[in-house]
Order: sequence, then C-alpha cells, then structure tokens
Amino acid sequence: MLLHRIHLNLRSREARRDLADPYQLHCTLCRAFSSPGSRCPENEFLWRLEPEHATSGQPRILVQSRSIPDWNAVGVKGYLAKADPPIDLVKRLRLAEVKDGQRYRFRLRANPCVTRNGKRMGLMHLEDQEAWIARKGKQHGFFLPRVLSSDLLEPRQERINVRVSGERMLRGMQHSGNEIRIFSVLYDGILTVTEPASFLGAMKTGIGHGKAMGLGLLSVAPTF
Repeated sequence: MLLHRIHLNLRSREARRDLADPYQLHCTLCRAFSSPGSRCPENEFLWRLEPEHATSGQPRILVQSRSIPDWNAVGVKGYLAKADPPIDLVKRLRLAEVKDGQRYRFRLRANPCVTRNGKRMGLMHLEDQEAWIARKGKQHGFFLPRVLSSDLLEPRQERINVRVSGERMLRGMQHSGNEIRIFSVLYDGILTVTEPASFLGAMKTGIGHGKAMGLGLLSVAPTF
C-alpha cells in the first residue's frame, strides 16, 4: 500500500471544478492509474480530501494505492501544485507485524447509513453515527475504547472515544447526467486491533459506501 499526498493548484479551473464535484475528482485521479481509453482498475486506490486544506492555501488530498501513479497522465497542465514522494505504508507502519491489541490513531471520512426499504439513509444523530463506526469496527477487526461522557447536563454514560465532525452532503454528477448525493462525516480517534487480517483488509479496500466520492479511506498512525 502506497500513500501519496498531492496538493491541488487553485489557479487551475479543472482543479476548482473537481473540488466542487468529488465524483469528477475521482475520475481525474483515475487517469493517473489507467492507460488512455481504459477503465479505472477496480479497487486500485482510495482517496480523501483533508479537512485542513482550507487553511493551507493548497487543497491536500491523500491517495492510497496499490501501484505508483503517473500524475502527468491526469492530462491537465497546472492541475497539481505539488506531489509529495510516496510512502510505503507496509514498511512505515510495519503492517506485516500487526498484532491483536495494537493501538493506532485513525481518521476516516465515511457515509454512516442504514438501508430501509431498499434505500440507504444517512444517519444524522451523533449516537447513531457512533454506533455505526462501532459496528464497522466489529466487522473489520478493531474496536474503539469507551469512556464516560463528561456532559454535565446529562447523566454520565459510557460512549466510544471518537470525535465525529465535519458533516457534509457530497454532491457529484456522473457523465450520464445522474446526480449523486451522499452524506458524510469525519471520524478521528483511537482504535485497537482485534483481528489483524480483517483490519488490514479494511485498510486496503476501505470502509462503507461512496468510495468514488472520496469516502472509506482508513488512515492510521502509531500512538506514542
């Protein structure tokens, strides 16, 4: 798994368009991983627009991939302000040595949702959003520690120790003209690995729906 940090150039009209339409941004990134005229390889990469980009002056995107991209193949002059050297996550995080009980800081922008009557519905309440990430943890080989809430206005109760922020309704337009709308939130916290194989699988393939809209990338870093 390779991690790339790229910075978009706000002077580029195409970059500004893509920032307003995550589906088109995904299509642009696809060109770096495929030959002209071919389809984007399935499960080749995950990406996320980092929330701190608003203060940096250059929107920063994390791209995690199986192979090395050719950013020149994006085909838009001046689209990137810069691209940092790729990071080998397997070596950097020693992922081949991950064990049960290992702890990481994590970040995930995802679509917490439930399916009702055949339709996916975004979960808008904090308790439901927390319960969603807890369920995904059980499914993907990790759990989130629990702490007593510190809300003075409510009885103290145990809640998972995760910060949920950055609610956004993402909108995109497919080439067919169909509009995509998907609800998303940003999760930040600490996780503990319970099943290393499932955990690594989640890192490789992502969590939840909306990967073409920049969702699902589980980023982790060591705790010290």
